[in-house]
Amino acid sequence: MTMSSAKSQPVPSESTLEPTAPAMELADLSVMIGGQGGDGTLTVSDLLGRYFRKQGLYVYTSRNVLSRIRGGHADASVRASREAIAAVKSQVDVLVAFDHEAIDIGKAELAPHGFIVYDSTTFHSELPNAAGFPFATLVGGPLGQPIFKNTAAYGALSVLLGFDVAATRQVIEDRFKRRSAEALEKNLKALEIGRKAALEAQGVANRFSVVDGDARDLILTNGNQAVALGFVVGGGRFFAGYPITPATDIMEYLQRYLPAYDGVVRQAEDELAAVNMILGASYAGARVMTATSGPGLGLMTEGISHAGAAELPIVVTDCQRVGPSTGEPTRNEQSDLSHVANLGHGEYPRFVLAPSDPADAFRLTIDALNIAEKWRVPVILLLDQALAQNTATSVRFDLSDVRLDRGKRLTADAAAQLAQYKVYELTEDGVSPVAPPGTPGLWSEVTGNEHDEWGHVSVNPVNRVKMMRKRMEKMKRARADLPPSRFFGAETARIGFIGFGSTAGPTLEAMRLLEARGIRTRYLQTRTLFPVPVDEIDPFLQQVDVTYVVEHNYTGQLARLLRESVPWHHAKLRSILKYDGSPFRAPELISAIPEVA
Repeated sequence: MTMSSAKSQPVPSESTLEPTAPAMELADLSVMIGGQGGDGTLTVSDLLGRYFRKQGLYVYTSRNVLSRIRGGHADASVRASREAIAAVKSQVDVLVAFDHEAIDIGKAELAPHGFIVYDSTTFHSELPNAAGFPFATLVGGPLGQPIFKNTAAYGALSVLLGFDVAATRQVIEDRFKRRSAEALEKNLKALEIGRKAALEAQGVANRFSVVDGDARDLILTNGNQAVALGFVVGGGRFFAGYPITPATDIMEYLQRYLPAYDGVVRQAEDELAAVNMILGASYAGARVMTATSGPGLGLMTEGISHAGAAELPIVVTDCQRVGPSTGEPTRNEQSDLSHVANLGHGEYPRFVLAPSDPADAFRLTIDALNIAEKWRVPVILLLDQALAQNTATSVRFDLSDVRLDRGKRLTADAAAQLAQYKVYELTEDGVSPVAPPGTPGLWSEVTGNEHDEWGHVSVNPVNRVKMMRKRMEKMKRARADLPPSRFFGAETARIGFIGFGSTAGPTLEAMRLLEARGIRTRYLQTRTLFPVPVDEIDPFLQQVDVTYVVEHNYTGQLARLLRESVPWHHAKLRSILKYDGSPFRAPELISAIPEVA
């Protein structure tokens, strides 16, 4: 079914499709929107996500865009469900195509009952269960710009999916009310144009019925937003960074919010400058962070190792993408783990934390700041592109138990009582009391060279051994402060999963599907990746016959770390790997398990 693309008063043509009655009810649906960069695919995704949240559904959105401003294929998907979800659905219920390439790509994922809505301005499709509307033409005349075709498409979808009319309109008002009155008015008009076109087309109106959900008191956010807000709430006051996909959002959010809390955000000329800026701010006494991705992390490596040697507390957020080199900046991968676990030349203490969802990212950012400052070490916060940028339904961030641990910081009064001040004083726990520079009566020298307790450069062998032990013992003594793993599933299950980051969502969904088939499984989601939490991994592996390590890389980097740390469990570990740039889907995990087959 296609509407005419003539520029004079387009009118719906007769449809070859029969009306569908009654409507097919959807309690778990996926809408995929595709087109060229600049067509507004992410806008349609955002509008749908907002509507589904209003209706109490759990929402998960993903993106597949190129690293450019305009042009090249881009698509986004929105999944909404009555059940908690954090993964892409295996099949698409509705495909929205702004060009023919979107149909060519998306039709392979279309469910048997799936339906296609496409912009017929420049092409026509003969596929069954497809409705064409010349969205660009329909809005181009009345509104003067074809770009409003994305809002018109949202209007047509609202008819196809049986949306509540008032709630559909409210989404547009909420989305555009902060912009100009003209922008709001035009988008509302585009909404009605799309709705009218779909209502007049045979076999489209209320083809599907989307159920309401009970998930009301939740928010829709992503990992990058959560990290930024965690930094603000956790007392972070200086951020320096250089734009790099997919980490740039963190800097942009902080530029918006941090100044209101007397914080400073600096866009550096490159990653080398960014990491050295936070080193200086940390020395001055501020809580600091930078955010980057693989190529930028490579440039920061020397600065991070300097922080380890100089015992300067810093937090580095690494939003992983496909590598090596420039790789695929907008695609998902978890291939930086080996790098951050062995970061830099020489040996120095560092901790690697890995959240699995936005609420976890918020909490672990605060934990990272506390750990860094209490133990005076660098902490790496490891995200992946899916967690960083895909939006997901989340519980509201809990501020009730937020505590700031600033470690052994000397006040001016305490410093005045000292007979002498050693900035690297040898202590039982390896942490030296420190005072910010400028504290009256104190002087110190902070350096990345090997040094004695006063900070003077030293190559004395005895001193070297003492200082190495002082620093490296922190890896053991800080274990009680590191985020514990999370455990899911049946304690008596003999099949296990281990993973980190965004793999948690599809793994938990796969476990639910297996449970429905009478197959019980267990899952350990590790939140501290380095040092490997042997005290949690070992008992978990003792209780299962086989464990599948789920990760997005080619060589099984987490599995390799586990084998190095618990070699006596080597035979129990299997890898499920994916490295094509797209996130796991639950059926992929199930099909990779021989025991299930």
